[in-house]
Amino acid sequence: MSAPSFALGERVLCYHGPLIYEAKVLKCEVWDETNTKLDTVGPHYLVHYKGWKQTWDEWVPTTRLLKFSDANISLQKDLARAQAATTSTSASASKTATSARGTQAGGGRRKEGGRGTKRGRDDDDGTRRPEMRLMVPDQLKVLLVDDWEAVTKNNQLVTLPRSPTVVEILEEFKQHVLNTSPPNLRDPQVVLPTILSGLQVYFDKALGSNLLYRFERPQYAEIRKRYVTGPTVQVNEEREMSAIYGAEHLLRMIVSLPAMVAGSTMDPESVGLVRDYVTELLSYIMNQRHRLFQREYDSASLQYQNISRS
Repeated sequence: MSAPSFALGERVLCYHGPLIYEAKVLKCEVWDETNTKLDTVGPHYLVHYKGWKQTWDEWVPTTRLLKFSDANISLQKDLARAQAATTSTSASASKTATSARGTQAGGGRRKEGGRGTKRGRDDDDGTRRPEMRLMVPDQLKVLLVDDWEAVTKNNQLVTLPRSPTVVEILEEFKQHVLNTSPPNLRDPQVVLPTILSGLQVYFDKALGSNLLYRFERPQYAEIRKRYVTGPTVQVNEEREMSAIYGAEHLLRMIVSLPAMVAGSTMDPESVGLVRDYVTELLSYIMNQRHRLFQREYDSASLQYQNISRS
């Protein structure tokens, strides 16, 4: 089925992180490999999120947009409820972290779509979307808040390439699981390589379209030029983004997985397997957080800040 098209000024719903928000289409452009800004090609739309400042306006591919319909509004509310259930303590953790800094860490960004509805609950089993609940440790929630604040408020950037990279972290986790054999993980010798391969592929595909803050996009474009598309890059020596980015962006991806699973056709058994392994990965990242995460981000130059606003 072909993707739906969207008109200028149309009222739409748009994925932003793990949730869906009401937005308005401001512009439309068709990108190819020569002029893409997001590492994706085809129709792209500049959207403005209802109730958000213009600084949050962004270009999104068609895959992040939904028609403003009763069915999609129901999905929006279901995702909001699922997110609230998976991070039941996130509000208190964020409030504690941000009150110490005297800042509001994105509280105005989340909207849960108005009045509730039971429509999604009343759907029969054949139409219910798969659901994966993740319990993110409070220590990692605080790191997510710090990360958001450093990039969006303090005009700072993660140093790239990172060390360890996403590829290296996943390999370290693989060795950890094989050496310790956690009792809650089913058949690691067979299942683990598939899970980790899927996470790496999803990271590489999701980074440019879903995991970056607007301020990071010029840095991402430069990294792509340096390691993938630039004239000095040799054929077959291109590097995937998972071999350049690190724990900061990996954690952003992990907390977005429930929304990805909700939009998939995974069966309950597969969802359970992924949940168990990702939960163990979160535990590993938490225990290794002092080694994996960058303590001080780099301050962006004035020239970079001007480019990011243009």
